[in-house]
Amino acid sequence: MEDKRFKIAHREAIIGVILVLVNFAIWYGFAYGLGNQDPATYAYILGFPAWFFYSCIAGTIFMILLIVAVMKFGFTEVSLEEEDEECTGK
Repeated sequence: MEDKRFKIAHREAIIGVILVLVNFAIWYGFAYGLGNQDPATYAYILGFPAWFFYSCIAGTIFMILLIVAVMKFGFTEVSLEEEDEECTGK
């Protein structure tokens, strides 16, 4: 019998990889999308170039909020203790 904790852990690991890919896409998209121009034409937000503000500051805040939401609604509390005595051989 397969332990249900492995299935939950596998699903949550996939969610973690997806979050990393989303974070990289946001960072790369803004950094190279807005930053791939002549520095004399950069727009500035709060004293930062727009590409830096969106990729590093706003992107980080967005990812923190996304991770909090995923942890609250997508992850499951799982006990690390053996629950089934048949599995332990006792």
